[in-house]
Formats: sequence, C-alpha cells, structure tokens
Amino acid sequence: MTRPVALPSTLTVIERGWLSSNNVLFDDGVCASIVDTGYGTHALQTLQLVRAALAGKPLTRIVNTHLHSDHVGGNAALQAEYGASIIIPPGDADAVARWDEEALSYAPTGQYCPRFRHDTLLEPDAFIELGRLAWQVVAAPGHDPKMVMLYNHDERILLSADALWENGFGAIFPEIEGEPGFAEERSVLEWIDRVQPRVVIPGHGPPFVDVAAALDRALRRLAALEASPERNARSIAKVMVKFWLLQVRSAPIADLTRHVAGSRYLKLINERYFADQTEAAVIERAVAELVAGGAAVRRGDRIDNLDD
Repeated sequence: MTRPVALPSTLTVIERGWLSSNNVLFDDGVCASIVDTGYGTHALQTLQLVRAALAGKPLTRIVNTHLHSDHVGGNAALQAEYGASIIIPPGDADAVARWDEEALSYAPTGQYCPRFRHDTLLEPDAFIELGRLAWQVVAAPGHDPKMVMLYNHDERILLSADALWENGFGAIFPEIEGEPGFAEERSVLEWIDRVQPRVVIPGHGPPFVDVAAALDRALRRLAALEASPERNARSIAKVMVKFWLLQVRSAPIADLTRHVAGSRYLKLINERYFADQTEAAVIERAVAELVAGGAAVRRGDRIDNLDD
C-alpha cells in the first residue's frame, strides 16, 4: 500500500502518464511556476490541467529539469498562453536557441517537440525560489548528461526528474551514443542516499516516501543494466515506438517500422547491440513488448496505441 505523502500547501503535483512527465505546480504568492510540461501531443491536456490548477492565477515561469521531449512538450503552448519565461539547464541552451533537433535528441529518436524559446538558465549548485521555498539545483547526469534535480533542504523534498522513480529510473541514453552513463547514474543515486530526502517527487509516477526501498530497486536495476547493456537499448527502442504511437494513434506495422528504422538512435541500437539482427526484428520485439505490457494493441497488420 502506498504511504501518504505530506507536501507543502504551495506545491501541487499533476501526475501524468508513462511518457508525459509529471507537472509540478508551485504557488509563488500572486503568481505560479511549473516544473516540466509533458509531451507535445498532450499539450492541450496540459493546458487544461494547469489552467484548472491555477484557478485564475498567472503562470510566470516554466522550469525544465532536462530537455527530453516528454518534459518540454508543453513549453510552447504554456508560453503562448501565459507569456511565461522558460528556465532550462545550461547544457542545451545553444541548441535551443538554434533549435537544433539533432543536438536536442528529437530527430535521432524520431520524437515530436514544438519549438520554444528559453529566457534564463538553471545553473547547477545555484538556488531557485519556487512555492516560497528555496531549491538547490543539483546536476544529475546518467539518464541525460545535462539533467538537473531540485532539492529543498528544509522540507527534504527532492524533485528527482528521471534519476529516480519509485520503481527504477529513466533509460540511460548516453550509453547508446557510446558515452558513459551507468557510472553517472550510480553517482546520482549515491548522492540521493547521502542526503536522505523525506519525499521524492519523480518525473514519472506518484510521489513517494519509502526512498530506501526505491534506491534499492534502482541500484539492482542499474547493476542488471551494467551486466547486460542490451537491456537498456531494448528499453529505448520500446520508448521510441511508443512515442510515435502517441503521435499517430494507429498505423500499419510497415509504416511504424519505416519511421523508427529511419531514426539515428535505432540504427545505433541495431549496430551496437543487435548486429546479428535486422532493424525490423529489433522493432518487432519492441512492438511485442509494448503489446504484452498493455501499452499497444496489434490488429492484424496494424498497431494501435493504448493510453496508459
């Protein structure tokens, strides 16, 4: 049974689905801020949820823990609606300014993200005030080398982004590029263990208080990925298929295979981990795993998305 989570009255968690990040809304007094904004295909729903939660209060700031498409997909819509400023970690600032979809990972993964502009930077080790609380910006490489978390020392609340979920963490994308990621993820988990947060608000899934158990599960999963890196690659392939299904809802398997096989990440996954298999076989396995997990349904030669 999930234990109750006590949160400050100035903080509201809007829990989303598997591939749309949670939105964390902060009451700053006369205005509000939000951390992360979900996937682009869910932008209208994000607007509706945020509008209801604001109850007429203006949204003045959008803060992003990292720039994966499922965390920034609502940026453009919220910025257009409220004129909110956008604050991002510094690592991808130039790519955002140029809107380089290759550098931002949207093109390599075949994902969708409406263009937005950023205003200021979220520098690691600095502090930002949200919901009338001071939050330390903590570098959290692993899942994404430029990701940050936010930690409030007084309330001992951690916004962990995709570094720690109640049951795991986000796939380790740098490893697909041949860059280190597993060791970095371990260092972040060790940092979380040292500070012993009272509550963790993850990028996906509900807030939780049994942090020790979550860390134990995460460390065991990380050890399994280090022993068999192809498991990490399979997870990323599955996510790529699911993201495309979020966009098209339903499509012939042949179209899905053509789209995903055309992405640079799928080619890297195939070459680095499954060179003895065809790209179509790697995609077929990802489809089968999604169907088995209830995230999609196959009807003959078509595949349909199922919302989680």
